[in-house]
Amino acid sequence: PGLLEEAFRHSSYVNESGDSHLRDNERLEFLGDAVLDLAISHMLMDRFEEAREGTLSKLRARVVNDRSLLRVADRLDIGPCLLLGRGEERTRGRRKPSILSNAVEALIGALYLDAGFARTVDLIQDHFAPLVRELDGEAAGNDYKSLLQEYTQQHYRILPEYTLVEESGPPHDRTFRVVLRLRRRVVAEGEGKSKKE
Repeated sequence: PGLLEEAFRHSSYVNESGDSHLRDNERLEFLGDAVLDLAISHMLMDRFEEAREGTLSKLRARVVNDRSLLRVADRLDIGPCLLLGRGEERTRGRRKPSILSNAVEALIGALYLDAGFARTVDLIQDHFAPLVRELDGEAAGNDYKSLLQEYTQQHYRILPEYTLVEESGPPHDRTFRVVLRLRRRVVAEGEGKSKKE
């Protein structure tokens, strides 16, 4: 219970408490970050057996970032558990992505110290497997936008430009038309239900 409380204890709470024996969650966050990196690296190597080191590093960065950690924090409903100082409470600290993502890493650090690596990896897999599955297309070389950028930089020393030229349809069923330009010349255009598509 002490580790769990420490994982949710923000530095603003400790600073305002006046208790010199209280620790904030930054040390656990540091440890949790390392445990998460190792666990996700292992998951990626298992899932993408043919991927090279550079690809694995890019994929790990797509999983271990504030946006992904925020998704896990929301799923676990961590906001109400946070111990925050009055200033952070006033500025809606329970919804701040950096505070929430740091708390997830601190929670992972606390789990590691309490339950050991194997059990912590099981829990990480439970919560991060959906994020890893989302990478299937990229690992297979289907991240077309990155491939195009690498190609145009290598051959033309420029980045492609994407321009939204049309939105149509009702708000709940939009269609987007985007053109791709190289050196101001339109070389392709596409239409889809999302800009990414």
